[in-house]
Formats: sequence, C-alpha cells, structure tokens
Amino acid sequence: MTRWVERPVPTAAYADLQAAGLSPLLARLYAARGVTSAAELSLEGRDLAPASGPSALYGLDAAARILADALMAGKGIVIVGDYDCDGATATALLVEALQACGAARVDYVVPNRFTCGYGLTPAVLELIPPAAEVLVTVDNGISSLEGVREAKARGLQVVITDHHLPGAELPAADAIVNPNQPACPFPWKGSAGVAVAFYLAAALRSVLDAEGWFAVRPRPSFAPLWDLVALGTVADVVPLERNNRILVMQGLRRLNAGRGRPGLQALLEVAGRASGRLQASDLGFILGPRINAAGRLEDMEIGIRLLLAPDLESARPLAMQLDELNRQRRGIEDDMRNTAEMLLEVETELLQNYGLCLFEPDWHAGVVGIVAGRLRERYHRPVIAFADLGDGWLQGSGRSIPALHLRDALAQCATQAPGLLGRFGGHAMAAGLRLRREALPQFQALFETVLRDRLSAEDLEESIATDGSLRGAELGLETARLLEGAGPWGNRFPEPLFSGSFRVCDWRLLKGGHLRFTLETPGGQRLEAVQFHPPAEPRSTWIEALYIPEINRYRGEERLQLRLRQWQCKEENDARN
Repeated sequence: MTRWVERPVPTAAYADLQAAGLSPLLARLYAARGVTSAAELSLEGRDLAPASGPSALYGLDAAARILADALMAGKGIVIVGDYDCDGATATALLVEALQACGAARVDYVVPNRFTCGYGLTPAVLELIPPAAEVLVTVDNGISSLEGVREAKARGLQVVITDHHLPGAELPAADAIVNPNQPACPFPWKGSAGVAVAFYLAAALRSVLDAEGWFAVRPRPSFAPLWDLVALGTVADVVPLERNNRILVMQGLRRLNAGRGRPGLQALLEVAGRASGRLQASDLGFILGPRINAAGRLEDMEIGIRLLLAPDLESARPLAMQLDELNRQRRGIEDDMRNTAEMLLEVETELLQNYGLCLFEPDWHAGVVGIVAGRLRERYHRPVIAFADLGDGWLQGSGRSIPALHLRDALAQCATQAPGLLGRFGGHAMAAGLRLRREALPQFQALFETVLRDRLSAEDLEESIATDGSLRGAELGLETARLLEGAGPWGNRFPEPLFSGSFRVCDWRLLKGGHLRFTLETPGGQRLEAVQFHPPAEPRSTWIEALYIPEINRYRGEERLQLRLRQWQCKEENDARN
C-alpha cells in the first residue's frame, strides 16, 4: 500500500519567504523544498557557481590549459562521448565550443552501445582518428582505467570529464574534472556530464582570453550552449539543486524566446509542441526520449548531428528519423514490459524478493533500462533487467528506490564475489553492469542477499510526498499559472503535488489508454482531469486523488485541468467529512 505523506514546512523559512513578498502558497512550496531565502530563487546566469576560486571544480584549470595549448598549437582534438542524451549534449557542446574558440581540428567519437560498451574502452580507441593528439571524454571515463592506459600508451594526452561516481582507483589521465572525485571542493555534486563540459568550455575561454587569443579573432558567446546544458541536465534526471535549476532556467528561456538551436526546434516541430511555454518536463518527456532513441536503437551519431545542425533544413530530416526511432522504442518497450509483468503474474514468488533481476533472451539491450524503471515504479523495489548481447555476455540496466544506492550495492556484490561482474558503474538511482550469461543465477542470489543487508521491509513500502490540499479559490486557473512560472521542477525539487477528495461525475477512456475525468469537489466545484497510463478504471463514486493543477490550452482558450498522478477509492461519507 502506498502511503501519502504531507511534506513538512519549516516554519522559519515559510515566514521569511512570505516576508520577502512571496504568496503563502509559493512560500509553503519553496520552504518544503529546502529554500530558506528569496535570494535562493534567483536563477540568473550570474548566480552560477564560479568556474574559478576555492570551490571550483578540481582539475578544471589543468584541463583547460591542456585544451588551450592544443587549440593554439593546432593539434587534433577528439571528443569521446556517450550514447545517452547527457553524453550527446555534452559532446555537441564541447565540439561547438572548441570550434567557436577557433579550434581547427576537432572530431568526435560516440561509442555504439552494442559493440563498444560504455566508456573509453579499447573498442572505442579503435575509432579514434589517427591524427588525434588530445582526447577528451564527456559524461564517461572515470572508471576507464584500461582505456586511459592504452590511450596514453598511444601517445595521446587524455582529459577526463565525467560526473559518475569513481571507483577505488582513478584513471591515469593528464587531467580529471569530476565533481565526485576525491578532494573536489565543488559543492554541486549532482551536476550532469553536460554541465561539467560547460564549465570546461568556460574555463578554456578564460585561458585563451588571458593568452590574448581573441585579440585577433572574435571572442565567442556561449549563450547558444544553454539549451544543450538544460536538455542534458533534465534528461539525465540529476537533482535540480540550485545550480542545476539555474542551468535549466537559462536554457528554457532561450528556447522559449525562439533562440534554440535548429535541431531542437525541429524536434519540437515533429512532436507537435510549440516553443514559448516550454517547461523542464518538456525537455524530459518530449526532447530527451527522442534524442535517447538514437543511442538505444541505432547510433547516437544521429542525435549529435541533429544537435549540431546549422539550420532547420538540415535538422528536419534528422528530427523525423529520431521521432520514428522513438516510436519504435515505445513499441519495443511495451512488448518487453508486458512480458515482464506476465512473468511476474506467473512466478508470483519473485515479488517476495527485495529486488527483481529479470532476463528474457529476446529483450533489447537499448531498452532494458526503461523497462527496469517502469517495473521499479510499479513494484517499488530495485529492478535490474538484462538483455543478451549475443557473445556470452548479458547487459544489465538497473533502477533503484530512494533507500538504496544502486551503484554501491553493485560494488558490494563485486567485493563479495570477485570476478562475477564484468564491469559496472552508475549512480545512486541508476546503474549498469555486464555479466556472463551462466553467472546470472549466482548474481541474482547475491544481489538479493546484498539488498536484504541494506534494506528493511519498510523501505519497500512506497511513500509519496504531497503538498497538502488546495481549497476554495486556491483550486483555480490562477494557481496553475503561478505554479507554471515557479519552476523549473524536477528531481529533488519536485513539481507540486496536492491531495483532495472528488466525486467522479464521469470518465472516459482516451486513445493511448489514458483516462479523462469530470470531477466535483465536496463544495460543488466541477473540474476536468486527466490521468496518463492509469493502472485501473474507477469503480467508486468518490476518490481521494493526488493531482497537479495545470493549464489546458486549446484554440486560444485556457482552462484549469488536474493531472492525476494516483487515486484511491473512497467511501462517500468519508469523502464528505
């Protein structure tokens, strides 16, 4: 049973925010999310954590110096990216920044998920152009010990930029920039890979400034990079702590002003979404999945070409290709999820486990992570889904719950059974690994043992934090407008979620399996509501629902709509009390 728990609101912060002029509702919402002063709500570019000084990213100066020297000497620079949206945006960002600074020889390489594996692997090194002299990773490399050794043996200078958690040993690179490496004073540990690349670009420009490089050439503006930073940050579901909120807000402002890059404009076109009122959720649910589809089903080269497209004419065919890949991805995902749920209906004893480790021979390696996430959402326990790579190895992708640091759990498995895991890495909430196919039963048993060591039965009970109820005039269109302009909302700075009792006047099934409701409050106010991918149809006259007030815009008209996240049947007498 899912528990709904109202977020506590710190009294002092609530009072201070109201005293600063915020409405009682916004003061309540911000205080419940850890905001203590109105100054923390400023999301201007000048408020970003600095790229220099005592709290700057460790290794940033050394990395920028290497790139500046290479650029001024005309050396060949190659960017090694990753096959997700964060990696694609980081790759495009650094390529664009280097070229804007006057680099004459810049190339990039993106690993193929199915043939190269993750990170700077020996297979990736075979793709490096012979003329490259400096290699820079983005969104990967912190665990690529062997790859860095081989790159150095080939005479390459190596700069690692990453944000994933490091292992016990760091690669022997010439410079490492990663907020999570030991001794790094940078306070924003949840920065995405694209944000780290953005900081490197800014530091590079500063070094070139000091060298007088721009005395005879234009000094580039990096404002056009904001949309890439925003997209990669939201798509990687990193915590929207203040520094990340600034990055996302700057990108949204650029997109909504119609100054986004042609590739993203083309993607919005094929998705049927106009710019002007884009929210962070649009980056995560409209743009991100279409970019990610390239890396999941084919090659992220398509996505990077789109992000670097110089005009709409060249971007539109790529956007249409990505949109079609995303449609294919959704179909594959639906089939895989249905197979998994049928398996769990037959083998019900699996749901007694603290975690789920599932494998089907025909599952797609590029989609197992999404399926793991869907199952995690439904059953609220850590899930790892495996696909067969066809060479005796399985590719596993896992998603976790708040009580479990998944990457640390995998590290414990590796410690307790040396040699069992071929390779692993990731974050607290998402991680990946490779495993010999015959080792799957051993891993399943060990993983369950580790989970029972780290989790309690209470940890497997889902708890949803709410912001209480809205009553009377609060439940209106003006509140929806207020909330729309109060973001960006996202991971660890969640979109406001309210609870309330409603009478179900009417409901109907929409195309795609969604539900549209006509609801009525106990006070008689009628409201439209929608629920996407509902688990069931209402069987009660009264429901207790969790909802987000939003604006339904259609043909120039604006109406209040409640987006239902979850609901429970309720007795009529209880609902009216």
